[in-house]
Amino acid sequence: MNILILGGTRQAWELARIASGERGFDIVSSLAGRVREPVLPSGEVRIGGFGGAQGLRDWLVGHRITAVVDATHPFADTITGNAAIACRAADVPLVRLSRPGWSAVPGDNWIRVPDLAAAAARVGDLGERVFLTIGRQGVGAFAGHTAQWFLIRAIDPPESALPPHYELLLARGPFTVEAEADLLAEHRIDVLVTKDSGGADTAAKLTAARDAGLAVVMIDRPAVPEGTAVVSTVAEAMDWLRRDVTRS
Repeated sequence: MNILILGGTRQAWELARIASGERGFDIVSSLAGRVREPVLPSGEVRIGGFGGAQGLRDWLVGHRITAVVDATHPFADTITGNAAIACRAADVPLVRLSRPGWSAVPGDNWIRVPDLAAAAARVGDLGERVFLTIGRQGVGAFAGHTAQWFLIRAIDPPESALPPHYELLLARGPFTVEAEADLLAEHRIDVLVTKDSGGADTAAKLTAARDAGLAVVMIDRPAVPEGTAVVSTVAEAMDWLRRDVTRS
C-alpha cells in the first residue's frame, strides 16, 4: 500500500518512522519546504507544494496512493483543506493526525481569539513588550503596532513586514520552563501571543507565563474540513491505517 504522509511535525516524523517498518506499507512523506533545514523523516521524502487541490489529486492518482495521513501543523489550514478536496476527488481515504490543543489550568490568564487579526487587535491593550511565538508567517499582522516592542521567535526569519520595534530570536524547541522564564524576565515581557499548537516542545512558555502572572493571547485553531476523520496520536493513526486501509 502506498501511503502519503503530509508532514512537518514531530508526530509526522514519528509516524513515518513506525510506518516505514510496517510490512506492506510504502511510505512517502511530503514537506512544504518552508523550513530551511527540516528534520527529515524515515523513508522517501518529497519537498514542495502540489499546485493546489487539483495538483494534489493528480499526484495521488499518478502515484497510486492508497491512503493519506494529514499530519501537518494544526494551523496549516490551506494544505488541510486541499487534502480534503483532493482525497474526496480521488476517492482516497484521509485521516487528520492532529495533536490535542493546550488547556488552561488554574492561574492561567488566557485570552482566546479566533485568528491573527483578532490577536493583533487585542494585544495593543495588554502591555508594551510583547513576546510573539506564532512562527514566521503571520508576523505581518502586527506590523502596524508602532508603540509596542516585540520579541519575535521563529525557526527561520520572517519574510513579511515587521513592527518597527523588535528583536528577532531564531530558535527551535524544545524549550525548558527555566529558559523560558529567564527569557521573559530578561526582555521584561508583558504579554505572550501564541497559537494553540499543542505539544510538549513549546509548552514551557505557558508555564513560565503563568508563573510570571502574564496575560497570554491564545489563537484558536482553524476548523478541520467537515467529514474528515481525526485522530490525536500516532498510535491511533497506525490503527487507522491497519484497519481502514487494509480493509478497503
